[in-house]
Amino acid sequence: MAMAEKHNHIDNKEIQPLLVFGPPLIFPTFEARNFHKYRFLKAFSSQLPLHQFLTEQNVDPSSIQAILCSPSQQVSTDVIQLLPSLCVIVTSSAGTDHIDLVECSHHGIQVVSVPGDQAKDVADMAVGLLIDVLWKISAADRHVRKWGPSMHRNLSFGSKLKGKRVGIVGLGKIGKEVAKRLEPFGCRIMYHSRNQKPFISYPFYSKVVELAGNSDVLVLCCPLNEQSRHLINREVMLALGKDGAIVNVGRGALIDEKELVRCLMEDEIRGAGLDVFENEPNVPNELFPLDNVVLSPHAASLTSDGFTEVCELAAEALELFFSSKLPSIRLLDG
Repeated sequence: MAMAEKHNHIDNKEIQPLLVFGPPLIFPTFEARNFHKYRFLKAFSSQLPLHQFLTEQNVDPSSIQAILCSPSQQVSTDVIQLLPSLCVIVTSSAGTDHIDLVECSHHGIQVVSVPGDQAKDVADMAVGLLIDVLWKISAADRHVRKWGPSMHRNLSFGSKLKGKRVGIVGLGKIGKEVAKRLEPFGCRIMYHSRNQKPFISYPFYSKVVELAGNSDVLVLCCPLNEQSRHLINREVMLALGKDGAIVNVGRGALIDEKELVRCLMEDEIRGAGLDVFENEPNVPNELFPLDNVVLSPHAASLTSDGFTEVCELAAEALELFFSSKLPSIRLLDG
């Protein structure tokens, strides 16, 4: 069914059904601000298959034209095929790997990413994680809380950030912001992306393993897809070496997590700062006692200012859709 055929002119005063997956962290605020506009169908709160959930709610699947979602719940082929009138999917994330984009394309469904200006926030977190890993700030904090301020013989020294060779994997919006922040520290920036970027002076490596071999640090900022899944494998980690560190603010499955755990436990790499994990919300238990790992709960973009902005952008995208002014697709570059 073509987009124009599916999207009939709608009386904006009519309360529209809005299917919610995830839910997005913005949802409680979004719901409170927009309760008069939408009937919220909270699929995330039910263990039933979607078609049974909709039946229970007395909702005809063909009445649903919009989804609001987050990466914590998949918008799969089965979901899309169940909803013949679906026209737009709004996700609160920069990444879209939780949405079947191929199926959306087949059905003419718009996918709108409304992360706000998260690139700068995520870049700040990446640099924070890197400094923490190199200087062992979190490990030192745990030591002081347990043993007091005396230097423990098992607490190793930190490492300077100045002069480090930093390989950025994915020189998109986030990657560029990371580079901008690290340059004043005297870091030497190089990168890997799908293609070499025009007008970028940083050295480009077409192979990640070669980038790792010439870097002290890898910072992962690229989107997750079939080509980038487990891009950072054991070979790459060994090329990075015993003095190398990894920071991941992209997606957990960019790294072969089992091999990462192994390399960290066997001191094959210096350390890792991780804001994302391969099987969220699960985190490998082996990481918890390690002092060479800094863990964050996928919180790189969670600032109060950014939260408000994403909520407003999601509301605007849906308002535009139901006003027949369809937003254009926005995907993460890398």
